[in-house]
Amino acid sequence: MHMLYDSDSFVVVQIRANAPDASDLTSASTSARPELARNGFEIVDKRSGKEVYLDGSWAEMFQQHLIAWAKNTPTQEEIEDTLESYSGLANTPISLH
Repeated sequence: MHMLYDSDSFVVVQIRANAPDASDLTSASTSARPELARNGFEIVDKRSGKEVYLDGSWAEMFQQHLIAWAKNTPTQEEIEDTLESYSGLANTPISLH
């Protein structure tokens, strides 16, 4: 998990489900572990208390925004506007665990 953005309104986290962690590097049985390609992005709308997980084609579209932002640094307002457009997809309430 890698935090990409955090503001008063939104948090964006990139999730790389198959990235090895420290325990994988020391374990001899890593090849026996089933792997599902679930890489994506989680966008949390702090205002509504809901989140959306983007994977597949949605994650690819969001990745295009990130690439464009890397080439041409956006303002915070531009970032927030883009995240606002995805927040309409957020229907999962945030829960603490």
